[in-house]
Amino acid sequence: MPRRTAEAGRPLTRLARYPQPPYILEVTSYADQTGMVWPPLSSPGVRMLRLATIAVAVVTTGFTLSANAQVVVTIGHSAPLTGPQSPNGKDNENGARLAIEELNKTGVTVAGQKVTFKLDSEDDQADPKIGVQVAQKLVDSGVVAVVGPYNSGVAIPASRVFNAGGVPMLPVASNPALTKQGFKNIFRIGASDEQLGGTMGQFAAKTLKAKTAAVIDDRTAYGQGVAEQFIKVAKANGIQIVDQEFTNSAATDFLGILTTIKARNPDVIFFGGYAAQGAPMAKQMRQRGLRAKLLGGDGICSADMGKVAGDAASIVYCAQGGIALDKTSAGREFLQKYKAAYNTDTQVYAVSYYDGVKLLADAMVKAGTTTDKAKLIAELAKENYKGVAGTYSFDEYGDLKGAPTTVYVIKNGLPVPYGQ
Repeated sequence: MPRRTAEAGRPLTRLARYPQPPYILEVTSYADQTGMVWPPLSSPGVRMLRLATIAVAVVTTGFTLSANAQVVVTIGHSAPLTGPQSPNGKDNENGARLAIEELNKTGVTVAGQKVTFKLDSEDDQADPKIGVQVAQKLVDSGVVAVVGPYNSGVAIPASRVFNAGGVPMLPVASNPALTKQGFKNIFRIGASDEQLGGTMGQFAAKTLKAKTAAVIDDRTAYGQGVAEQFIKVAKANGIQIVDQEFTNSAATDFLGILTTIKARNPDVIFFGGYAAQGAPMAKQMRQRGLRAKLLGGDGICSADMGKVAGDAASIVYCAQGGIALDKTSAGREFLQKYKAAYNTDTQVYAVSYYDGVKLLADAMVKAGTTTDKAKLIAELAKENYKGVAGTYSFDEYGDLKGAPTTVYVIKNGLPVPYGQ
């Protein structure tokens, strides 16, 4: 068939639509002296130009655009998904996925475009070096934001990577040093060690009427941080620290440490660490005949304490950020939904990750963008979002304003609010 002709030397313009609007490629050809159009609109060069232009239009950082203008937004997640702390990591992941499923079901529209959320969940193994690699991978893949990391020892070095990449991060990692670096992209969605350790220091003095305490920490950034805050507040409330011992995050035998502590006869023992060590420690305290209560932060405030320690978990008192979920209708509904979805009880911070994902979605809607991370960070800084676990509003450092903390005991294998 003859090519379309035009008057010689005059441009012939046709709008090539591919895919459907809003992506329109204007292709201009010129007629030669014979009236033939050059270059032909069907020529390989024009076809390649179309494809290249369309590719530039639809491939953007952090999201994907389909022909009907639907945006796919990827949120990153960093946590220990293998190893001793994997129950907590999977718990956090489950909370984030539950929120994403609900958002996609109800529908979210940002700047007139329907948004579909995805989660890129990575295993940092609670290892700082691997955590930095995971952070770089998430930044390079173009995630819009990150929930996590879980561990302070991972979150602190990883935060430097996320800050350099301009990626907002929402961790529950509690060491105060995390938010004291001066970065504007960090929004802690859990209580800090100052709140957790401080709460237990006051609880030991005012509720348990303790006069003496021994302290053990696992030398992780979290364990050291929460133990230091306990010591600070305990001393301020008149408690004498009679012994301080150290272990590591892979230990399971504490008989030597406990034998030394038993000779000091403390009223309470505070452990800065996680349930993987706290549970066997509680069992071995009973074996050694210690009458002290075992106190800790959110790291030991999980269902795993009861599963591993059994009846010995009854001596455990721990602090967790957020309000007691079974005290509110929204909290009870969340617990029911989680159990129905995963056929297990929550550990510690599934609800915080659930709230964190929904907080991000709320900030995107208000900021009117799914791609401009600077605008998203600015919006997060002024958020006042009411979630299931509490209200999320941040101070100048990125810490929660007035973060509530709740003291729990382990009953029938599960953390239960003290006094309930």
